[in-house]
Amino acid sequence: MRGGHRVSPGGRAGGGHDVCAGAAGRQAQRLRRRGGRRAQRAWDPSLFTMGMWSIGVGALGAAALALFLANTDMFLPKSQKAALEYLEDTDLKTLEKEPRTFKAKELWEKNGAVIMAVRRPGCFLCREEAMDLSLLKPKLDELGVPLYAVVKEQLSTEVEDFQPYFKGEIFLDEKKKFYGPQRRKMMLLGFVRLGVWRNFFRAWDSGFSGNLEGEGFILGGVFVVGSGRQGILLEHREKEFGDKVNVDSVLEAARKIKPQTLASEEK
Repeated sequence: MRGGHRVSPGGRAGGGHDVCAGAAGRQAQRLRRRGGRRAQRAWDPSLFTMGMWSIGVGALGAAALALFLANTDMFLPKSQKAALEYLEDTDLKTLEKEPRTFKAKELWEKNGAVIMAVRRPGCFLCREEAMDLSLLKPKLDELGVPLYAVVKEQLSTEVEDFQPYFKGEIFLDEKKKFYGPQRRKMMLLGFVRLGVWRNFFRAWDSGFSGNLEGEGFILGGVFVVGSGRQGILLEHREKEFGDKVNVDSVLEAARKIKPQTLASEEK
């Protein structure tokens, strides 16, 4: 008893409980406030914006790198030079109603030959190159060197429609040996290469047109083959759509051809 007042044990216990409860409540409030601040920091819109910006910049950087690499020669299909023995044993067919099959060496055995392996007759880029080679024909005729082309398939009137652009005989190479020994394909990569788009616009500006008929992913090329065993004097492998041969190089190589009769006399 203090100051005339009696404090019961139960009263002291109840007061202590109230004090503890108040302290616990204040502690809980502090924890809630602290948790709220942490949650606010965790969902800070500025952090989210920075994260999305970083992802976007990274994606653009990756796309730019992929575009750069696609326009180098790193991912281009690798070519393998064709040996004379490989080409001369090729079975070719004439495109007549009753086709004749013969060995390719007949094309160049006596006077050599310039031969275009056409990627696709309906392709306007191939038609452009065929026209360029055809413009050489008067000079090739003076040299006595014939101009030929081979195609890998015969569809509808595709070869017939190609003929106005090419002033030489055309034969069928069903086994695609003139497109080997290692066949090279250009797929979707071709449509992200700047060089291909330059070739597209160049041909369009020159007035060439075409269609989408036939297989056009196996790349073609141009050969200048000497007479007899003289060998392959020029081998141009198309590295991308519309990669034309240099016609001056074709003519230079054709001038090196020695007709079989002349070669025999020199021996």
